[in-house]
Amino acid sequence: MAVILVIDDDELVSRTLQRALKMYGHQVMVAKSGTEGLQLARRHRPDLFILDIMMPGADGYQVCRQIRGDPLLQELPVLFLTAKAKDEDKIEGFRAGADDYLVKPFNMEELELRVKAIFRRFQPAPVEPDQRDKVIVGNVILNCRTFEISTPYETSLLTNVQFDLLYHLMSNADQVFNSQQLLQDVWDYPRDTGSPELVRAHIKNLREKIEPEPSNPVYIRTIQGHGYTFSSAAT
Repeated sequence: MAVILVIDDDELVSRTLQRALKMYGHQVMVAKSGTEGLQLARRHRPDLFILDIMMPGADGYQVCRQIRGDPLLQELPVLFLTAKAKDEDKIEGFRAGADDYLVKPFNMEELELRVKAIFRRFQPAPVEPDQRDKVIVGNVILNCRTFEISTPYETSLLTNVQFDLLYHLMSNADQVFNSQQLLQDVWDYPRDTGSPELVRAHIKNLREKIEPEPSNPVYIRTIQGHGYTFSSAAT
């Protein structure tokens, strides 16, 4: 049974896809935004993304590029299902990393045939067993199946939000994110909303779990005046 993740902010479309794809024997997960979809995918790793383009926040092109840049998800197939029908839209979709492109309104039988065709030709790249489902930066290992974070000092279990925040920082090691960027990327808040105190509180809690000295962090560093980063240089 294939696991398909539908990312579409149109609830009617999502429900229709969910019912129809289940009838064809697939297991279906639904997300209404790119951020929610990526977080769901990291926790449950689907076999296929069905992705809309026109969504609030990050559009489908941006989400597809994030998938292609994500160490856990980058080899998974993406099918765009969208009302954007111009040739330049399709070209942009394929440039973003899509494996197929289908225009709304669509025939459900054609969608299922496209899905089957993707699975027939899709061959995941070989992954070393000890690397699968893990993000490794220096001597820190984030297990994406168990939500455990391991350092040379200890292993701790993360909450969902702690996992999402740490995954984002570790997957973009040495890149600096300010609080507003993290509120958008991790919490899916609209631009210029949400409190930086929320970010600070979760950063503090993460440091308590992974830093040898939380008051003098070596992994999750504060870059004064700029934001937070996960350092790949820590040993």
